[in-house]
Amino acid sequence: MRDLHLPGRSPAMALNAMAATSMPVATLAALDIMRAGGNALDGAIAAAAVLAVVEPQSTGIGGDCFCLYAPASGGVVAINGSGRAPAAATPEALRAAGLTAMENTSVHSVTVPGAVSAWEALNKAHGRIGLDQILQPAIRYAEEGFAVSSRVSADWEDSVGKLSKQPQTARRFLKDGRAFAFGDRFTQPELGRTLRAIGRDGARAFYTGEIAADMVATLRAAGGLHTEEDFAEGLEVANFVDPISRKWRGMEVFQCPPNGSGLLVLMLLGILEGFPDPGGPLTATRMHRHLEAARLVYRDRDAFLADPSQVEVPLGKLLSDDYLAGLRGMISDEKAMVELPPAGEVDWQKHKDTVYLTVVDKDGNACSFINSLFEGFGSGILAEKSGVMLQNRGFGFRLQEGHPNCIAPRKRPMHTIIPGMVMKDGKAIMPYGVMGGHFQPMGQSWFLTNHFQFGLDVQEALDLTRVFPSVGADHRDVEIENGLPSELRDALAALGHQPKPIKKPHGGGQAILIDRERGILVGGSDPRKDGCAMGY
Repeated sequence: MRDLHLPGRSPAMALNAMAATSMPVATLAALDIMRAGGNALDGAIAAAAVLAVVEPQSTGIGGDCFCLYAPASGGVVAINGSGRAPAAATPEALRAAGLTAMENTSVHSVTVPGAVSAWEALNKAHGRIGLDQILQPAIRYAEEGFAVSSRVSADWEDSVGKLSKQPQTARRFLKDGRAFAFGDRFTQPELGRTLRAIGRDGARAFYTGEIAADMVATLRAAGGLHTEEDFAEGLEVANFVDPISRKWRGMEVFQCPPNGSGLLVLMLLGILEGFPDPGGPLTATRMHRHLEAARLVYRDRDAFLADPSQVEVPLGKLLSDDYLAGLRGMISDEKAMVELPPAGEVDWQKHKDTVYLTVVDKDGNACSFINSLFEGFGSGILAEKSGVMLQNRGFGFRLQEGHPNCIAPRKRPMHTIIPGMVMKDGKAIMPYGVMGGHFQPMGQSWFLTNHFQFGLDVQEALDLTRVFPSVGADHRDVEIENGLPSELRDALAALGHQPKPIKKPHGGGQAILIDRERGILVGGSDPRKDGCAMGY
């Protein structure tokens, strides 16, 4: 139990069903759908759709989706709802268009959205009620409007430059050239009409016909290579896949396979579990080991993670005990690594050099669900007639010939969004996730060890201050939140790290612990966002 003298909040408790999302109205939508006869998956789609309206900088129907679903009967179902590059997208074509590297606001970073395809596939396979009913709360917020919340307003303000680049985007998402502010009412009637069409006619309404034509016309006007045929192929882009997992502390942690980066979570847990006790959740030793492990696995991500339908991803090696033990052996408690060996290597002699929500229903079905535009407001390119903001997930591609993640026709990019699921004895005990772009594998492994290793409750495990090694040029930089005590910052610096304060905190997470022995649900929601966990 937390110290009630200190700031913070207690975990949410429930006996029947629970939802935890990054906005209260989305949490409420999930609960309402379940009380109306839907299951956890229906509630998750309802919440994701609401977030696509009220948290427009983070997610939308112009983005992608991944999901892990654990039916009460047992097992884990995974879906990959990430979209593909256009058929004409080749490195040569992009270089001819003037690109020397992928750019986050370029039309060439827009991949065909996969979220709506995934929503329909999940709903048809495992839902109880139809999309027409599930999308009603989102439609209402789009047509009647919502009040801009604190975190959304801060993100909006930071995105004014991006939103100003396209005239149609500026018309709808800026007010006299400025961001919509905290408490402002924002309506999206065009998006409401598109959601109504999806509810009435399914995903086909999004990927074909006038909505698809509007998105393609917008992209072509900006110089894109997209065609209506690309969008028509997107109708069935979402596919069910075999999840990957690792046994850990008497449980099994599940992730979606590549092109998602969930394997990094499993690698981090495998490295860290071999260390002796670091003395507590907030010690220099614990943070140093985690940072060093993260530097190594992100190194491997950048070298190997790609679309497995087009390139071979060496999952067997990267998740093997021997390889993870080798990585662990490279980490010294005395100092940070100055240089890293090449990706895939553990031999110093060879080289001295991505919104998340979770829902559990009264029957015990558990859903771990993430939907994203990638960076703030995605590409910043709005299809104005349909109200669809288009993602910039293709920014994850490279133009480097021969690299596994080099852009290619109909290829999926390396993905940062990763839902997580913890199972025990074949049953779900915790759907969880931590959003935040590249931070997600670090955030998930940090949260899991906070709770299961160091004994913090679900909410405390989300609250605890976070650090993250830079994935940029200087890998010794460590991005620290304001809550990191000064003595820990100094201790990290003494080990050779370079602590750097960041403007905004790392990510935002949600989790629901299913305590089967006592028959209760325990939920947490990240204070770095505007959401909450609620149940009944």
